[in-house]
Amino acid sequence: MLERIADIPAAAWDACAGPRNPFLAHAFLAALEDSRSVVPDTGWLPRHVVVEDAGGTVIGAAPTYVKGHSYGEYVFDHGWAHAYEQAGGRYYPKLLVGVPFTPVPGPRLLLHPEADEAVRDLLVETLVEIAQSAGLSSIHVNFIEAADRASLARHGFLPRIGQQFHWDNAGYRSFDDFLAALSSRKRKQLRKERQAAVAEGITVRALTGAEITRRHWDAFYRFYLATADKKWGNAYLEKDFFIRLGETMGDRVVLVVAERDDRLIAGALNLRGTDTLYGRNWGTREDLPFLHFECCYYQAIDYAIAHGLARVEAGAQGLHKIQRGYLPVATHSAHWIADPGLRRGIADFLARERPAMEAEMAALAEHSPYRRANDG
Repeated sequence: MLERIADIPAAAWDACAGPRNPFLAHAFLAALEDSRSVVPDTGWLPRHVVVEDAGGTVIGAAPTYVKGHSYGEYVFDHGWAHAYEQAGGRYYPKLLVGVPFTPVPGPRLLLHPEADEAVRDLLVETLVEIAQSAGLSSIHVNFIEAADRASLARHGFLPRIGQQFHWDNAGYRSFDDFLAALSSRKRKQLRKERQAAVAEGITVRALTGAEITRRHWDAFYRFYLATADKKWGNAYLEKDFFIRLGETMGDRVVLVVAERDDRLIAGALNLRGTDTLYGRNWGTREDLPFLHFECCYYQAIDYAIAHGLARVEAGAQGLHKIQRGYLPVATHSAHWIADPGLRRGIADFLARERPAMEAEMAALAEHSPYRRANDG
């Protein structure tokens, strides 16, 4: 186990993480730790798991944390914790495999391209050994993909599904091309919203790399704090995190900024993967009609079309995303529970939760804005 991501060379970690998902990059995890956004004082104790071959080459890894709470995970188990503690158990600390403050699906059991598939199982077995030897209540592996799900299921992890909203690029050549795929009423609505968002002399543009200066980061952090105070009451990320992100991953950052009279008034932070644009944080100093939709959703679609990206992942929550072309998709997590009684209770809960989630997603999909037969 590594107590800091800095304890492993970036090249060795990134060889396992791969280039597709920016949130698994060594630089991203290091920015979280080095900025003290993710440290024991905030309830995150890094304990990254690494597997080496006989020659010392890293062939597997997992971003892992001992947690003293369930905040910043976006797969909610507060009810499980409360029930277990009411029954006299101790739910915290627990083990989390995931990316802090980042509800983005991706691999969590990271394998070197030349590693055998058995290394994935070895990572899972190591996680269980850590939890058992430390007397931890549970292991939670969040926002996982199919290969990880299969391995975790073989080791007795309970599967859970959640929901997010993603936009898929159906080969659109322009935003107008995308609008043409919508029903007539929705097409007109989106056009009006984009026009209203940039009324009163507002300009909106997407910046990346060296285009993003300290002025932009200073303003964006103010926006982030204002939004955190309004919505969550707690800002998880330190200002230094954003500065480090710009310094070490600027070419993968897409920062959408809104300005009026050369004054920054809003911003939306995205990170770019090999085929996906990931929307992350948003903030503003003015409550203006439709500016949130323009910065977070429409500009992201514009960027994805212009750069040939397959999708935009806009994260969880917000049924308003459906009317802007972002449709519900299932997300997945897996959970190992040490106490047999608690495991039975959670397994029963998940068996009832799953069909309810599937029914909800099916019902939401019925509100899709895309044209159907006989639509205008």
